[in-house]
Amino acid sequence: MLAGAASTKAAPQGFVEGHLKIVVIRAVEPDNMPQPAPETYAEYPLIILSQDGKKEIARLTADKSGNYRATLPPGAYILVVQERPAEERAAERIHANRQPFTVVPNQTVRVDMTIFIGLAKGQASAYSG
Repeated sequence: MLAGAASTKAAPQGFVEGHLKIVVIRAVEPDNMPQPAPETYAEYPLIILSQDGKKEIARLTADKSGNYRATLPPGAYILVVQERPAEERAAERIHANRQPFTVVPNQTVRVDMTIFIGLAKGQASAYSG
């Protein structure tokens, strides 16, 4: 009887959901700002880390609209963008702020993530004349 009582007292899960926005920084007119293709979201996996940032808890991939959702135990976490391989980082510069958040039982917390992508330093001025 005691084991059954303990399992029913397990803490209810909570949820995190949000939207991944990819902003490409290039010398273009604002009206001509390119929109990421749906498959682009899969190139930027999101990782949920423990509060201290040392343990990976989950990996998320945004859907074709850029939305994501996960079920998590209550607690404090950090949402980050997965690091790119060194050869890809050399070609483009990616910036995304770490997003701390807290999951509460039976509630949904919204955490939106914006990734800014631009050319790596020196790429825009390859010709020095």
